[in-house]
Amino acid sequence: MTVIDPDTKAGWVPEADEANDADGAEDMPLSMRLSIADTLTLGNATCGFMAVYFTTTGILIPHLTGSDETGMARHSAATAVILMLMAAIFDLFDGLVARKLRSSPMGAELDNLSDLISFGLAPAYFVLVYGMVADDAHQRVSALAAIVVLLAVVLRLARFSCVTLKDGMFQGMPSPFGALTVVSIVLLELPFIPTLLAIVGVAWLMVSRVEYPKPRGILAVAMLGWIVAAMGLLAAWAFDAPGGQLLLQAGCALQVVLGAVIPLFATARRVNTFRDNRREARAAQLP
Repeated sequence: MTVIDPDTKAGWVPEADEANDADGAEDMPLSMRLSIADTLTLGNATCGFMAVYFTTTGILIPHLTGSDETGMARHSAATAVILMLMAAIFDLFDGLVARKLRSSPMGAELDNLSDLISFGLAPAYFVLVYGMVADDAHQRVSALAAIVVLLAVVLRLARFSCVTLKDGMFQGMPSPFGALTVVSIVLLELPFIPTLLAIVGVAWLMVSRVEYPKPRGILAVAMLGWIVAAMGLLAAWAFDAPGGQLLLQAGCALQVVLGAVIPLFATARRVNTFRDNRREARAAQLP
């Protein structure tokens, strides 16, 4: 095809490769432009949405309609949390697959949007519904705590997109870990005030500057094993297995303890690093 330049009135023919590439990009279906990592990321978003669905249909609606089926609420709560755990698995593997294979140019944006659904909206909505169905909870205060959780995840994901950190570390509690910690606090069924304070504390950790290691290598395997174990605890609790309630509370307590202990280790490491740097600086100044 000959193209006429309006300024010079001269004609030129575009190269065949450029023309073919342009036509191919326009004709390429969406499924061909999504990588395997992007598909896993979309699975993350789907699990987050379904967690909201089960929280609504299995916990909130029966409560509003006056249903006394506590077993249904337990099964739905367990299903919602299991879906958040599955979202965490998808989030873990999409990063690994993207590093090993490839990700599309929109992979990072898809990841942030999916994390916002699964680890921002879903746990915040879980806290909101908890405030509506729990006997000792205050609905408006719980709604405020849910907003705090949601905004903390929004700020954390936005900062993650803008700030460049050293390799192998996150700044602030990762949103999947934060979401699972928030849900664990709710499932512990503590009094309302301690529950509220703990939830706000987790939200603060997500926007803090505390460093958390990225789940790679052995740490990724340990995280995957912990998620699978948590799914087993939730299933045992949902089907009222012997000791299921105790096992679930032990697992939730361990999740909360990990959320509190990791920042302490990180802070102690930073303090030791600061002391070592000062000691080296003083030694360098000595004659």
